[in-house]
Amino acid sequence: MTCHDRGWAVLLRFGVLGAVEAWRGETPVDVGHARQRQVLAALLVDADRVVPGHVLVERVWGERVPRRGRETLYGYVSRLRQALTAAGADIAREQGGYRLALEAGAVDLHRFRALVGQARATEAGERAVALWHEALGLWRGEAFAGADSPWFTAQRAVLEAEELAARLDLAELRLGLRQHALVLAELSARAEQHPLDERVVWQLMLALYRCGRQAEALECYERARRGLAEEMGVDPGAPLRQLHHRILTADPALDASSAEAAVVAAPRRSRPVPRQLPPSPGSFIGRDHELAALDNLLKESTRANQVLVISAIGGAGGIGKTWLALRWAHEHLDRFPDGQLYVNLRGFDPIADPLPVPTVVRGFLDALGTDPQEIPADPEAQAGLYRSLVADQRMLIVLDNAHDADQVRPLLPGSATCMVLITSRSRLGPLAATHGSHYLDLDTLPDDEARQIFARALGPDRVTAEPDAVDALLRRCAGLPLALGIVAARATTRPGFPLRMLAEELDDATNRLDALTGGDLTTDLRAVFDTSHRALEDETAQVFALLGLAPGPDISLPAAAALTALPLPRARLLLRELEEAHLLRQHTPGRYRMHDLVRLYSTEHGRTQPADVRTAALCRLVDFYLHTAHAADRLLFPHRTPIELDAPTAGCTPLPLERAGALAWFDTEHLALLATQALALEQGLNRQVWQLAWTLDLFQRHRGHIRDGLTTWRTGLTAADRLGDPAAQATAHWLLSRTRSDMGEYTVALDHLDQARALFEEVRDVAGQAHAHRTTARVRAQQGDHQQALVHAQHALCLYQTLDNPVWEANALNAVGWNHALLGHHEQARSHCAQALALFREVGYRTGEAAALDSLGHVARHTGQYAEALNHYQHALRLCREAHNTAQVADALFKVGGVQQALGQHADARHSWQQALDLYHSQNRTEEAQRTQQRLSTLG
Repeated sequence: MTCHDRGWAVLLRFGVLGAVEAWRGETPVDVGHARQRQVLAALLVDADRVVPGHVLVERVWGERVPRRGRETLYGYVSRLRQALTAAGADIAREQGGYRLALEAGAVDLHRFRALVGQARATEAGERAVALWHEALGLWRGEAFAGADSPWFTAQRAVLEAEELAARLDLAELRLGLRQHALVLAELSARAEQHPLDERVVWQLMLALYRCGRQAEALECYERARRGLAEEMGVDPGAPLRQLHHRILTADPALDASSAEAAVVAAPRRSRPVPRQLPPSPGSFIGRDHELAALDNLLKESTRANQVLVISAIGGAGGIGKTWLALRWAHEHLDRFPDGQLYVNLRGFDPIADPLPVPTVVRGFLDALGTDPQEIPADPEAQAGLYRSLVADQRMLIVLDNAHDADQVRPLLPGSATCMVLITSRSRLGPLAATHGSHYLDLDTLPDDEARQIFARALGPDRVTAEPDAVDALLRRCAGLPLALGIVAARATTRPGFPLRMLAEELDDATNRLDALTGGDLTTDLRAVFDTSHRALEDETAQVFALLGLAPGPDISLPAAAALTALPLPRARLLLRELEEAHLLRQHTPGRYRMHDLVRLYSTEHGRTQPADVRTAALCRLVDFYLHTAHAADRLLFPHRTPIELDAPTAGCTPLPLERAGALAWFDTEHLALLATQALALEQGLNRQVWQLAWTLDLFQRHRGHIRDGLTTWRTGLTAADRLGDPAAQATAHWLLSRTRSDMGEYTVALDHLDQARALFEEVRDVAGQAHAHRTTARVRAQQGDHQQALVHAQHALCLYQTLDNPVWEANALNAVGWNHALLGHHEQARSHCAQALALFREVGYRTGEAAALDSLGHVARHTGQYAEALNHYQHALRLCREAHNTAQVADALFKVGGVQQALGQHADARHSWQQALDLYHSQNRTEEAQRTQQRLSTLG
């Protein structure tokens, strides 16, 4: 595409100020039938910007969308692309929408607006007249001729107002250049079309008077006066009355060399008090804390009275920012007697661009009653006039739905007597730095307030009648006010439908966003999220989409960096941008999560990523968790023989850990690790699945996460079976058996152990065979078959003694000693357990040392040596606490309490058992908790 002369004389031109047409040079381009031309027009309004697919559908069809609207749209766009590509333009598919790659000057609409801007900025004279003529010459008839959707109708009305304003500005300029005779016919015709437009009447009266037709000028005024009284019940405004008086008195200034002189001579009219606030939200509930915070700001401003008070209300789309601002504003109208200005800045509007600052300023000047003749052409001068008019006024200015700080700054008054409320999905941090704004971040509503919304909309009887359905609806809306309002509205319109049906519809996560729509774009949750998403830069949007694929309730910064293959500083910056857009929340330092409904929206975008991009991202994330967990396991349990992992996927950097932070990392990431293992199984990463189970095993036993351990090893066994790897299968059966036995499922546990031993023998894994025998001894002991338990423990000891691993050998010695003790062989028990204790201490394995002391405590107690038993148990308890092994801490406390009771130390016993009971409850160990409660009851 070639350009010259201000970049507007382009080879390919488009017109919407009339019929929708295209030309290549002077040759028309066939752009299809009427509906296809409307698709083109909807793209031309946003030339070179992405228009989302659903927005195009809304623009072209409104509510009359065909059954397969998106497919029909795709067909139209495809045919337009073919026609335009041949002519030198292109329609690109981007971010779920379409972009007509085109210079704005190629479209008559944008060229018109640019020329109008130049004309208004040009000094009065023939050059300005030429610019106005060039701009108005672009009009070929009614804008978007033939387009009949509501969106085109609204756009047409806006453009007609712009055209009329341009023609009036040109007429005013020509009157100032003494061309009244040349414009009189045009002004007369316009007055017939707009008989109640006071600016039109003012211009015609002045032209008639200057043409020597004073009587007709006065008749023109009288017609307008009667029309205004009959149609609107008002008198003419001050400018028209002033001109009438000056014509009656034949004021010489009216014959001055410019109309501007006449305006200056006219007395100034009184200013109206603007009351622009929309109605207060009728169904407003809650937000007491936030309303109180705004009250405090107002009190501070009253005390200080020297600093402009600005409050920026932030939060995600649909969180209730505007409702909060309006509710507070209406409750404090008496504090702002000089008026309230309000504007929707359309910073995140689903179908329109953010309002330009000059447009907002001009609107405020009109609301403040500024005479059009007094408004300067220069935008900066207009902003200065606006600040002058509100200076020293006690006014409230509400700037709703701001896009960013740059859109807000020029609209801030300079007077400390004003207060400004801003709402935005952006955090507007720069305003805090430059203007000291106060930030108020809205969160979701608590359950009790969310329930009140339903009760008020549906009535308490209907809510009470279906409590389970209401609970389900509350869960699915997750405290988001817009979602709650949509659901309440849908239920209200169908009073005979059970709420259960709506709850079932929302229960389907894949269609939940489709169900959360109130029938238009402002109450369509996906459309609300779309407006935030479209404001993101491409790289940030990519991160947002990939986060939707990540499993678990939240994600850490290092994990997000691995997921996105970004360096840590870059990942932090992009996550911060998502925070600024309120699409992500850093709920604790370094950890991020999304609102449940935002997460669904993010997942939708994640699933649209190319398959190779999704697969690579998830592989990096799985490897991050696996390698970091493996490193943490090695730090916590160094005597365990490690498994061998493949190298991490390119772009994945596991988190470096120190021993002091390893357990805390496991605690923090446990839910994410469980979700990652499930995801890895779904992705077919079977090797990583069973390896994740292995790395989690001792931590889960350490913390008493028995049920989670069962899930982990069930999944690990499934993956091992898929691999067909007997060594992996053997390990999975062995460690799954331990979890089964912890849950009292001894028969199932023994079956897994039989399979484990057979597989270990098949692969000639002596250590594995020993592990299986020692675990079999443990299960047999739990069943009460201590003789068989002793046999297996001794077999395990023999095998371990061939492997030169003192920890394994000590574990087996302790197992042999334990089973001797249970059979009443106390001397043999004491001997084996003492040997085990010595070996554990020799290698510094504190967990094993605690286990051996526990066995020795049992022997001492059952031989009547209670003081020695208490000493052993308390020493074991200290070691378990040092290792943060909460599962063994609970068991040790239970045993300490038993000895304390035997010694008559009932108060100490109660204290020990109560601590044990609390831990058992926290670990969901029901049987142990019941046993402890029974012991407590014996103390009276």
